[in-house]
Amino acid sequence: MKYLLLINTASPDSTEEMPAEGPTAEEFIAFEKAISDAGVRLDGHALDMSNATTVRVRVNGERVVTDGPFAETREIVGGYYLIDVPDLDAALDWAARCPGSRYGTVEVRTVWEPVQP
Repeated sequence: MKYLLLINTASPDSTEEMPAEGPTAEEFIAFEKAISDAGVRLDGHALDMSNATTVRVRVNGERVVTDGPFAETREIVGGYYLIDVPDLDAALDWAARCPGSRYGTVEVRTVWEPVQP
């Protein structure tokens, strides 16, 4: 099954207890090597956390575009990994090994794949 691991970093004003510094490049390089060597990594990238744009289309068809990220947000999506593993337990194991889980959260989402007739 495919799972998306969304790496969320705590925003600077978050009240949640976190280590003073975030994960190091070396920690992510080691994780990247482990997840790639295991053959479960399909894709993954860090995201620019300094900007984002949100699009909403309202009932009247009006498109509302808002710049972000927003200061009131407790966490900011900093990157992702797309993995292919046998089950949710395996996905949770990889999420726990991700350096981002020690400095924020890693949200695990099942990738919906339509059933082919």
